[in-house]
Formats: sequence, structure tokens, C-alpha cells
Amino acid sequence: MGVPVPVDVVAFDPVLEAGTKSTLFACPEVSLTVPGEAPRVVVMTVDQVGRPELDVLRTVRDTPARPDVVLVAGELAPDGALHAIAAGARGLLRRREADVTRLSRAVLAASRGDCTLPPDLLDRLLERSGAGGRAGGGADGTDPWAAAGLSDRERSVLRLVADGHETNEIAKQLCYSPRTVTSVVHDITQRFRLRNRAHAVAYAMRVGLL
Repeated sequence: MGVPVPVDVVAFDPVLEAGTKSTLFACPEVSLTVPGEAPRVVVMTVDQVGRPELDVLRTVRDTPARPDVVLVAGELAPDGALHAIAAGARGLLRRREADVTRLSRAVLAASRGDCTLPPDLLDRLLERSGAGGRAGGGADGTDPWAAAGLSDRERSVLRLVADGHETNEIAKQLCYSPRTVTSVVHDITQRFRLRNRAHAVAYAMRVGLL
């Protein structure tokens, strides 16, 4: 195991802050920062994603350390997710899903420059984008994933990328070789002229919406 990722916590509610820190204490791959120490990742815990929360998110991103932000929200709708990503959030989690495993995975993914979000939320965003920005999917019966230009295999891989899994984990879950997973991600990034895995997830969220 390498050096733990230094993490800070930002919350509007001291109870939420204490709960988030308690969860992070159980993650051996991360360490909570001490006063004067620059965080590599900030976990921001909120009830909802509104203008005040987005303003704080931007302020955190604009600090000298330029930390990546994992946003943990009580409620997380597609529109709020899009605004949070646009404001600089690198990872998104619902508070009820932010257990030790998922939170640590999101933090570590953010520290690597990857983007994570709940797979069901990615599904909903892609359905909207595949329908030309209309919520609810294709009224003409077309597959919204296909309309977004993604095959079933690419969809499966992208879901796990968005959930913070690394190449070997994705290969094991889908019964592919690591080389196949790498090839699928490479094909997605090349086809849509994307920079990396994080950009691929952001593209899947934003296409047709922003």
C-alpha cells in the first residue's frame, strides 16, 4: 500500500462533518489532513445540490492546493449532478451509499484523476442524452444507449469506470481480459476524441445536455 491520500472534509452541518470523518477514519488508504496540510482530495458533504453548495464547491477548487472534490449529497438528481461536475466535482455519491468501501473508492479515483458517480445516475443521464436531451428516453422505441453511440459492452465498462473500479476489477466482474477492458476504454476515448477515463465519464454525462 502506498502513501495515504491526504483528505479534508467540508460540510455545512457539523454532524455530517463528524460522520464523514468517522467513515474516512476507517479507510486505510486515506489520511485526514491536519491544520496547515494541503489536501489532495476534499470530501464535501451536503444535504442537497443548490447554488450555495455549488459556490462552496467552486471556492474549494480555487484554493491554492486545487484539490479534487468528492461531493456526497443527501439527494442527487441528474440536473444537480451535471451542475456539480461543471463546478469541478470529480466524484459524486449519495449519502446513503457512502459507506467505507464506496467513499474510499471515490476518493482514490479522484486522486488518480478519474470521475465517479452512481451507475444508475449515469444510466439516467445517458437516457436523456440519447433522447436528444428529453427526459424519459426514446419515444420512438430506440435504445438510448445506442443513440448515444455506445454498445452494450462499452456501456458495461463505462458504468464500472464511473463507479471507480480499476481495469483489473472491471475485467474480473465482466469476465473480460484486462487488455479487452483497456481496449474498450481506448476505443471510447478515441471515437469521441476524449482525453482519458474521467473525460469519458464526463462526456457520457454531458452529451446533449450542456
